[in-house]
Amino acid sequence: MSGAAQRRAHLQAMGIQAWVRRDGGSPLAAGEAAQDAAPPVAGGEVLEAGEAVVARVAKPQATAAHETAAPEAHVDEQPLPAEPPVPDVRSEPSASPREEMPVASVDTPPGIDVDALDWDALQATVARCAACELHATRTQTVFGTGNRNADWMIVGEAPGVDEDRQGEPFVGRAGQLLNNMLRAIGLQREQVYIANVIKCRPPNNRNPHVDEISQCLGYLQRQIALVKPRLILVVGRVAAHGLLKVDTPLGELRGQVYRFCDTPVVVTYHPAYLLRTPRDKAKSWDDLRFAQRVAEGRDGGGGQT
Repeated sequence: MSGAAQRRAHLQAMGIQAWVRRDGGSPLAAGEAAQDAAPPVAGGEVLEAGEAVVARVAKPQATAAHETAAPEAHVDEQPLPAEPPVPDVRSEPSASPREEMPVASVDTPPGIDVDALDWDALQATVARCAACELHATRTQTVFGTGNRNADWMIVGEAPGVDEDRQGEPFVGRAGQLLNNMLRAIGLQREQVYIANVIKCRPPNNRNPHVDEISQCLGYLQRQIALVKPRLILVVGRVAAHGLLKVDTPLGELRGQVYRFCDTPVVVTYHPAYLLRTPRDKAKSWDDLRFAQRVAEGRDGGGGQT
């Protein structure tokens, strides 16, 4: 399979329709065409010859309503196929209430120097952690999975019902979409390290509380220190707010580079949110390409440090 065909297959796996350029170039995802490109011909199969614009991710308008407004017009105006409802999905676009924001400090279990723990000791400590109320309702902790020497680290918010049952982050339909998103940029799930901001499932999949994130954040910091990734891709509003100590709407956090534990951070949508809102898959594809450039040192993003 040619490189262009592979890319088109990856985009289709994410649920993004790709146009084939008349000049034989690479397929373009919706929204990738140059602004002055001619519209698609009848039947919606071909774009007029024109050079694709592969530009740095444009920062969305700084309004909370941006993410809930009608989708922007793309070159491909055919609607993406609707996804069936997903029961384990948290609200993505709106800013979380300020009372749910994590505090600046990080609490750890008394008498434990988390920064001195190796992988085995850290995982054992997490498994028996009772530092917050979530230990009473969990089936098991969800520590993390993947390559412990990875260049990319994926950070989500909290385990859901499937993760709580299996003990692994990002399983089920959201995990399958995450796998497709990674394959679209040439990565396999086994090549990255995946973890969550907190290690126990909140009851009824509610958002984590301030003290819960605070108690657990030290574990994630130690995981990052052990992995030493070149990039952290944060998926979802709650995870982004927990790491960056902000309550900015997720749409305004996209397209910039932040830092956590001295590591570049790029923010995008949670796969579970994309299952509910497939129109934003093209935006997530932009975020992934931006993250790839940041990881390769080709785009500093002009973001916060």
